[in-house]
Amino acid sequence: MRKHPLFLRTLVGSGLALGLLAGCQQAQPAEASSTPAAATATDNVAVTLAPVQRQALARPIEAAGQLSSETEARLSFKTGGIVRRVLVEEGDYVRQGQLLAALDLTEISAQVSQADQAQAKARRDVERFGRLLADSAAPLEAVQNLRTAYAVAREQARIARFNQQFSEIHAPVAGRIVRKLLNEGELAAPGTPAFFMNATKGPGTWTLKAAVADKDWARLQVGDAAEVRLDAYPDRLFRGRVSRRAAGADPASGTWQIDVRVDAQPGAPLATGLFARATLRPRQQATYHIVPADALVEGEGDDAFVFAPVGRGAGKVRKLPVKVAFLDGSRVYVRAGLDSVPQVVAGGAGFLTEYSTIQVR
Repeated sequence: MRKHPLFLRTLVGSGLALGLLAGCQQAQPAEASSTPAAATATDNVAVTLAPVQRQALARPIEAAGQLSSETEARLSFKTGGIVRRVLVEEGDYVRQGQLLAALDLTEISAQVSQADQAQAKARRDVERFGRLLADSAAPLEAVQNLRTAYAVAREQARIARFNQQFSEIHAPVAGRIVRKLLNEGELAAPGTPAFFMNATKGPGTWTLKAAVADKDWARLQVGDAAEVRLDAYPDRLFRGRVSRRAAGADPASGTWQIDVRVDAQPGAPLATGLFARATLRPRQQATYHIVPADALVEGEGDDAFVFAPVGRGAGKVRKLPVKVAFLDGSRVYVRAGLDSVPQVVAGGAGFLTEYSTIQVR
């Protein structure tokens, strides 16, 4: 007998429905036992253990910066004017007191002469009215005013001569010209630097200026040892010591500046601006727990976890949060979280969960 197409579609649909229903009925026991199956997947994981070591040490601090001389000087004119002479060039070695540059003194000398003449006139007025006062021909108040005017004129003359004296730049100490910032014929404003020089003449006079974080600044003391490497001399190791700690933070960066006095070496001349990296060795020590790097799991920043065994042989584990201080190769220095923990899981820690059981290899 020929079957109607609608009847066939009904049978096919009924068969699919029955098949799906049977599949669901068979899947229900598996779904109920899914949690034990997941747990048994981590049973008897083969692991190796590592002892937790304790060590008291001073964690080194890394810093970088530029070298500078301890006796740097930015030399400028006291007054403004036209630069008439420049007698040195960059790199020149100068003696203490040597003339380096001078302004055109035409205007400044005229100011000195004007001040001297005003002082002379004020002195004559005081002398003339003083005689009149003696003859009762001038009031006392007028004479007192003239005496004040003479004192003012005398001080103005002193100022003019002082400015004339500092219209020349002389080397304050013996040293070397690092930069020349003005040339002959230029207009120099008062206080505008004309030269940058340093007085470095021997070892022990160079300073590395570096910035560190506040937590590192607090661990450092004046006199702490430092190992300094310069890009200019990659095969040399320079010794130094912390010579100064800033009393306040840099408002722009929030870091704290330290100065490291660097000992020079024969055959390795130092210069202002050389880039250097320093490894600082604080004397202040702290106690750390040391574990292999393989023991850490789920690390983020200085937060991580380790697994510690409970019991011996095949047993359970507990997951412990730890605070990482720093890493040194394959060793991890932990500052918190491992008190009274003798061992941690090293090999195989990545395969464990809080529900795992382990088999120690």
